[in-house]
Amino acid sequence: MKRKMPLSSKIYVALMMLFLYAPIIVMIFFSFNSSASTGVFTGFSLRWYESLLNDEATMNALRNTLVLAVSSSIIATVMGTAASVGISIFRNKHIKKLTMGVTNIPMMNPEIVTGISMMLLFIFCAKLIGKNDALGFGTMLIAHVTFNLPYVILSVLPKLRQLDKYLPEAAMDLGCTPVQSFFKVVLPSISTGILSGLMMSFTLSLDDFVISYFTQGPSFETLPIRIFSMTKKRVTPDMYALSTIIFVAILLLLVLLNVSQFYGDKKMENKLGKGKGDKR
Repeated sequence: MKRKMPLSSKIYVALMMLFLYAPIIVMIFFSFNSSASTGVFTGFSLRWYESLLNDEATMNALRNTLVLAVSSSIIATVMGTAASVGISIFRNKHIKKLTMGVTNIPMMNPEIVTGISMMLLFIFCAKLIGKNDALGFGTMLIAHVTFNLPYVILSVLPKLRQLDKYLPEAAMDLGCTPVQSFFKVVLPSISTGILSGLMMSFTLSLDDFVISYFTQGPSFETLPIRIFSMTKKRVTPDMYALSTIIFVAILLLLVLLNVSQFYGDKKMENKLGKGKGDKR
């Protein structure tokens, strides 16, 4: 029998959800306010969404942020998947633990330490080759790929552990080359983990401020940095509209990701069930 959740637990969960999402609900509500007030709702209007579209600097920062997030997440996903496959075939346990420990350092390290150290490294390397303008899109891309890699590895490795280790060998026995075996057998089996790592990398890159702040150049500004510069004066309500759009977009992506994972796991269960049935 399934145990019912006590009423007190339900109330606690509801209060926690309200505490987490109340600020976002308020922000979405006031993004449709006809006035610039953040305390009084004077009427429904799309004024701030129109103002956002006409703000060239903000739209440019948004474009930079999306280009950086997409580029870094794709590169991190490819490198992280390759690294996960390499880690999974390590036979020496000590090397495997050491590699995982080194991989987890960017996650455990404070962002401000990572940002400053990367900034110093980029400036040092630029001085060695006689370049003055060291920081820019390239340095931010390297920095974002660096802190995204561990999350991709941690998303892909569990899927590789769940994979039957004899499947690639069976594919090669049937005539596949090692490369064909990877793309036809291994890759489809770990695709949900790869997709999870890709989405996590994208959202982390989209949200990052601290590391981006230290590795940015004068000609490349991301959205978090622009919003931070606006806080010195006053954040205009068109930022509420932009944040609402980003929140809805990320929410839809997460829903699609969960749905794809659900159907992927279901297909895998059906295949395993059919396999057991055939053996009987």
